[in-house]
Amino acid sequence: MSTLTGTPAPAAAPAPDRTALRHRLAERGVDRTLLLLLPGLVAVIALFLYPFIYGLGLSFQPQGANAGHGVFASYRAFFSDRFARGSIGTTFDLALPAALLNVGFAVPISYRMRAQFRGKRLLLTILVVPITLGTVLTAEGILEYFGPVGWFNSTLEWLHLTDGPVTLVDNYWGVLLSLIISGFPFAFLLTHSYLSGIHPSLEKAAATLGAGWWQRFRHVTFPLLLPGLLTTFCLTFVLAFTVFPSAMMVGDPDGRTHVISIEAYEQALQKFNYSQGCAIAMVMTALMFAVIGVAMALRSRLYTGSTGGKG
Repeated sequence: MSTLTGTPAPAAAPAPDRTALRHRLAERGVDRTLLLLLPGLVAVIALFLYPFIYGLGLSFQPQGANAGHGVFASYRAFFSDRFARGSIGTTFDLALPAALLNVGFAVPISYRMRAQFRGKRLLLTILVVPITLGTVLTAEGILEYFGPVGWFNSTLEWLHLTDGPVTLVDNYWGVLLSLIISGFPFAFLLTHSYLSGIHPSLEKAAATLGAGWWQRFRHVTFPLLLPGLLTTFCLTFVLAFTVFPSAMMVGDPDGRTHVISIEAYEQALQKFNYSQGCAIAMVMTALMFAVIGVAMALRSRLYTGSTGGKG
């Protein structure tokens, strides 16, 4: 029989602190608030991702005369047709000038709108009104105002400035004008928000060193604004590149303004060649991503840090 020594038994080791799973996930930024992303994620999958994947797959299933000539037959048919292939250049001829002009007009107007002046709210309202109209109503307005018997030509003839109506519709200029009117509000609002993100003290500091307004804009404001302008250019370019109603209503859809979206529409919904229509849509998407990629590559080389403002 062993003897009791009276020495107390060693205490049991404390159980490890096992933090609840949800706490460990919360430390990594994963919590229930992420469920708020679910509706948006479902919408993106249902309205963009699924149609894109379905259309991509359909573009590799040639139909009609293209059937039996390989999975890339629809793409070859598009690029082998000179008129259809030319729609790419036509679209760029409209989208690039429209995007550049919208950004170019937005910069000086937004720069002036930073200051407080009488009637600023009214002017701001007028500048963004085209957003509420949409492309169809904008095209209708252009037809009524710039048409052969519209107010614009009637005024020119009344002032004896022209002998006949100036042709501004049913051609390239009508579509370009429509793209500028409908795209400018987006460019202006984005540029205005980027400018509000540049703290005025930066320009004041340059002014104390003797810099004039042009020097302040060129060496201080513009370099800080340029990353935002490239983003604005991308968004306005996409809006212009996907032009369809304007090209149909105020342009020449069978000639000078036969853009790539019209070519895709005709193949899919007039000739019922859904495979080639999807192939053209994929080409259209690839071209837009290429331009956006170049713009974002340039943007990555610019200063993108804090500018001390509120934007």
